[in-house]
Amino acid sequence: MTAREAPRSEEELDALLSAPCAATIAALARAPGDIIVLGAGGKMGPTLARMAARARDAENSHRRVIAVSRFSAGGVQASLQAAGVETISCDLLDRGAVAKLPDAPNVVFMAGQKFGTHDAPSRTWMMNVVMPAICAERYAGSRIVAFSTGNVYPLTPVSSGGARESDATAPIGEYAETCVGRERVFEHFAAARGTKVAIVRLNYAIALRYGVLTDLALKIAGGVPIPLAMGHVNVIWQGDANRAALELLPHASNPPLIVNVTGTATLSVRSIATALGNRLGREPRFEGKEAPDALLSNTDRMRSLLAAPETSLDTMLDWVAEWLNAERPLLGKATHFEARDGKF
Repeated sequence: MTAREAPRSEEELDALLSAPCAATIAALARAPGDIIVLGAGGKMGPTLARMAARARDAENSHRRVIAVSRFSAGGVQASLQAAGVETISCDLLDRGAVAKLPDAPNVVFMAGQKFGTHDAPSRTWMMNVVMPAICAERYAGSRIVAFSTGNVYPLTPVSSGGARESDATAPIGEYAETCVGRERVFEHFAAARGTKVAIVRLNYAIALRYGVLTDLALKIAGGVPIPLAMGHVNVIWQGDANRAALELLPHASNPPLIVNVTGTATLSVRSIATALGNRLGREPRFEGKEAPDALLSNTDRMRSLLAAPETSLDTMLDWVAEWLNAERPLLGKATHFEARDGKF
């Protein structure tokens, strides 16, 4: 399989999602020492940890790459270990267990909760605010890249090109509020303990088994109307998002550096659904009309600091359609990108 051929299996997909580019390898060379990935068992964590291990192998480094999670999904630990990643099962809300984790000068913090917030808000506050505090205290002397979300921004006019990192946060809904809380925790440890931090405000990662494009393709294939109120989005290939997070490790700073990580284009939901429909041989159905604002992020800072995303929208559309037509595995976790009320 070449880099641009559609992945034909989950193994080939994970290989694509975990492939570092030259810029990733060079960036990690500027952040020496072991890397620990906290919350590595989710949708992105396994491929990010594998990418760090592949970059290590490419530079013939002896650094350890350690993935930490409860690892509730079967088979994830074994696949990581086979890829040269050490794994540790740990509840990151257990302060005593976190205290026993190995030291590492480089930390990627990926733990958190989005879905289920509406039904169990207290759990979301624990996962998104208390857990980061426990981990930030444990690794106060490390460089930390902490995942956040573009949901911390207000809806912005489509014509504006999206929210910038300097814009004030204005979270809509309790999930987004907890994500601002998570950022504030890392800001606190930067101020109080001198921790160097980079905060990744991500939206929306695409990985075939899930993502905005997969959500749209499933609606098209099922004849389900696509709501247009949230009529514009940004998307980025998950492999490119993984690279961005790892490449930010040497940029971690005090005060924290905040970087929007997403695709550079403002995409029309109607247009990308039509493009997917052409590939699937189905006519999409729509309901409602586009609002003048949406959840969008400006990527000028990302483009000034990091290697450009390698995977184009056309490639992602081709791959999503091929994956769905071949009836390959899906995670069954909708993004709910169309929600404008912040309820997940």
